[in-house]
Parts: sequence; C-alpha cells; structure tokens
Amino acid sequence: MSWIFFTLMAAFMQAWRNAFQKQLSTTVDVWGVTLARFIFGLPFAALYLSSLYDLKPAENIVHFSPKFWTYIVIAGSSQILATALMVQLFKQKNYAIGVGLAKSEAILAAMIGVAFLSDQLSVLAWTGVALGAYAVFLLSKGREATGFSPKTLVIGIGSGLSFAITSLLVREASLELNTLPTLHRAAWVLMMVISFQCLSMLMYLSLFSRQTLVEMWQRLGLVFKVSICSFMASLGWFTAMSMMSVPVVKTLGQIEILFSMLISAYFFKEKLARTEHWGLVLVVVAVLVIWA
Repeated sequence: MSWIFFTLMAAFMQAWRNAFQKQLSTTVDVWGVTLARFIFGLPFAALYLSSLYDLKPAENIVHFSPKFWTYIVIAGSSQILATALMVQLFKQKNYAIGVGLAKSEAILAAMIGVAFLSDQLSVLAWTGVALGAYAVFLLSKGREATGFSPKTLVIGIGSGLSFAITSLLVREASLELNTLPTLHRAAWVLMMVISFQCLSMLMYLSLFSRQTLVEMWQRLGLVFKVSICSFMASLGWFTAMSMMSVPVVKTLGQIEILFSMLISAYFFKEKLARTEHWGLVLVVVAVLVIWA
C-alpha cells in the first residue's frame, strides 16, 4: 500500500508547485515557467537514482528498448505541453479553478485506459466519469451564469489530456524495465524524462528566446521552489504509477484539489463563486465514485 503514500506526497507537492508556478507566471513567459518545472529537478533526479543504487543495489543491468525511448519522448513532450497549457489556465481563471479544470486528467486517463490499454470500468465508475465531465463544465463557467468560456474549457481539457497521456506512457515505460525493482524502474523513468525535457527546452530557449532565460535568472529563488516541488511531485507520481494503474493513482491524487483550494484561499486570498464551489465538490465526488 506504499503507493498511497507516494500519491498523497505527489498531490501535496504538486499543489505547491502549481502555486509557485502561478507566482512565476506574472514575470516570466509560459515557456520559462514550464522550464522552471524541470531545470533544477535534473540534478536531484540523478542524486536520487545514485542513492537508490547505493542503498539497495539492483542485480540486473538496466536495458532500454526502442519502445522505452519512444514512451519517454512522447511522455516528456506531453508533459511540457500540459504544463504550458496549465500556465495559460492561470491567466484565464484563478488558481483553484485552473487546477480543477486540469484535473480532468483522471477522467481522461480512465477513458483512454479503457479504449487503448484494456482497462475495465464498472457502471459506477462511468457514473463518476459523467459527474467529472459536468464538474469541468461548471468550473469553466466562471462567476457569472452566462460566463461560459469555451477557451477556458478547451485549454483545461487540453491540459488534462496531455497530463493523462504523460501518466499512461510513464507507466508503460516503467513496465518496460521489468527486470528491475519497482523503485529503480520509477527512478530511471524519472531521470530520463527530466533529462529529455531539460535538454530540449534549454536548446529551444537558447536559440529562440534567450530573454526568457534572463528573466528566469532574475527570479532564481522562485524557479528553484518550482523545480524542487515539481521533482518531489514527479517522484511520487512516477513511483505510485509504477506500483498501481494510472486511473486508480490519479483518482486518489484528486485530493490535490482540496490542497489547491486551501492554498487559493489562504495563500492567494482568492474567493470562489458558488458554481465554482459546486464544480470542485463534484470533481471530488466523481473521484470517490470512480474509486468505489
């Protein structure tokens, strides 16, 4: 049952990572905020992997198949896109609502798992999917009854879909390393995904947007906070998803919404409209129904 601990840790750290990303997005552009998620995580991922082998040596030598690298590249790219869309959500709605919309990830992961990965959902679980879809609709409406925002809805669903693809392929990549213990598999996937993301984004920004790197340097302390929280969150998600199926992990991980509401209320001093409260509540109810 250790996957529960890793999931709760991931949800808590991700809530704080999103909060720090929201702060950073006021002075750094979307791609700079996205890179901040990974840039300081790379040395910590390498240190964690090395320490893991020192404390618990693995007998088998790791072997990376072509399928493994395919999963890594697609998962890493999907997570970059998901993060960029999440930052755009912060500009569309307040903090808690942006997170709530992106939490369509759990619903989409369940649907993709059923369609393409032979996962099975009961009638009760599909009821949860329907509740979650309606919750996303409520969250997209904003503070006015006539304030439906197709743009916010599309960005939120796009972010959730990209995160769902990332999660599913991270698990598939981990399963490719089936000769290693679970912790080692998750650590290798984490290391490779972050490496790909750091190198690709640094190359892109160095060539096309060096000013973004300057702006990140000027907010170095906040960039570091984003990276550390992101690393801890990814460590939790990747490990939990190596132990348990993605829909199960992500449904439990919806507790992040409650953490986000608390941060939104007490850290950002934001208030939620009545429809937004109901939307967040329905997301949690949908999670509990799918979990059941």
